[in-house]
Amino acid sequence: MAQQFSQQLRRVRPSSREDAVVAQARDHFERTLVMANGALVGSVAALEHPRRSGEANYGEVFLRDNVPVMLYLLLQGRFPIVRHFLAVCLELQSSSYQTRGVFPTSFVEEQGQLVADYGQRSIGRITSVDASLWWPVLCWLYVKRSGDHSFGTSQAVQRGVQMLLELVLHPTFEGTPVLFVPDCAFMIDRPMDVWGAPLDIEVLLFGSLRSCCKLMELAQRQTSSRMLDQRLSLSRQWLHDLRSYLLKHYWVTSKTVQVLRRRPTEQYGEHQHENEFNVQPQVIPPWLQEWLENRGGYLIGNMRTGRPDFRFFSLGNCLACLFGLLTAPQQRALFRLVLHNREHLMAQMPMRICHPPLDEEEWRNKTGSDPKNWPGSYHNGGHWPSLLWYLGGAILLHQHRHPEADVLLMDQMRSLLDECYWSQLNQLPKQQWAEYFDGPTGTWVGQQSRTYQTWTMVGFLLLHHLLRLNPEDVTLLDIDTDQA
Repeated sequence: MAQQFSQQLRRVRPSSREDAVVAQARDHFERTLVMANGALVGSVAALEHPRRSGEANYGEVFLRDNVPVMLYLLLQGRFPIVRHFLAVCLELQSSSYQTRGVFPTSFVEEQGQLVADYGQRSIGRITSVDASLWWPVLCWLYVKRSGDHSFGTSQAVQRGVQMLLELVLHPTFEGTPVLFVPDCAFMIDRPMDVWGAPLDIEVLLFGSLRSCCKLMELAQRQTSSRMLDQRLSLSRQWLHDLRSYLLKHYWVTSKTVQVLRRRPTEQYGEHQHENEFNVQPQVIPPWLQEWLENRGGYLIGNMRTGRPDFRFFSLGNCLACLFGLLTAPQQRALFRLVLHNREHLMAQMPMRICHPPLDEEEWRNKTGSDPKNWPGSYHNGGHWPSLLWYLGGAILLHQHRHPEADVLLMDQMRSLLDECYWSQLNQLPKQQWAEYFDGPTGTWVGQQSRTYQTWTMVGFLLLHHLLRLNPEDVTLLDIDTDQA
């Protein structure tokens, strides 16, 4: 299988239509931009969205979908749109008692009024958590790239940061530093057995806290206050504890699995730390040994008492590289794992959202027989072209930070990235920039896939910019640096 896939990839060749495809994508992107409060505010989720009642939300501005949009606008220097988007989200931040500090999943202007959705209009009435965690990241990257420190230190922004921190850092019954969320609370927004402390949310929490700290440090330079100092100190400590926790309990390699298999179980007492979550060796899936090989590593999908989720989630692992959660050697172990499993993760339409898919029995029991999440489809192992730029950013940012480290491996990763880029360039225009792809190799357009999906088009444009126009711009994605 791996040999067949490698031969297929070698047949992917640069296209003479590159300029035309990029121009087409740019034209489509400009048509996704909409106005709110009299100015451009961001992009709708898809250009051709159904007009039937209950499905018109593809014409709304989703905070999650606008992450690549805002980054692309920052690279273009279109700072007023990004600032307006951030300000509108801030205006819509919830002040209700139960949801105080939550940012909207999406919003739309109707008859001159902004209407926000916090989950009350969604299928299944689910609420997204990732929207709230993305806002500080986008805000800090905007301030860093544009130099608009006055916006970052403004009372509105600093108040929004404090409201969010009060929401995510409040005391709970749990003593761990992770944020617990229900099923469907992030990009995987239909039942997929991802309740608890899913990787995507915990890594986003890490990036969000880092960004909040950067924004608070900016304000601290102008005027120091006791409350700000205390909140900054608490956030830094939480960051440290969260990173230590994730690297201890989520990071797996062939070596750590060996240790995990031989740990004692049924331990009592506070000083017995070898197996804190009472994980039985029988829960380690049989596919894991071949998946990891000898030098690969990744962050598992979830850690729950006795029930770790060993699935590979692409977004969380890529963000762990971009946000600096993983060390440089761990990032290279992750890259080796991607290379080793390229036939699963990249296939014909890079890249798969999670692996392995839940099988038919698990699909029935854990998704409620959700027809959209049939094995190999949508969030259950479907292929999402919008995810490739996250991996591309992780690879290019690692090369920028560590140009001399494992040059052979990074050359292989860069070649893989180039092949995937050309694969998307050749396929996506023909498939009308579809939202997701089905099947073991992502060959078929998803059964319920929307066409001319904004983050499909903008993800491609971001990758094109970083690969073909200015690779140095990848520093935009680096939370650590104070300047892009």
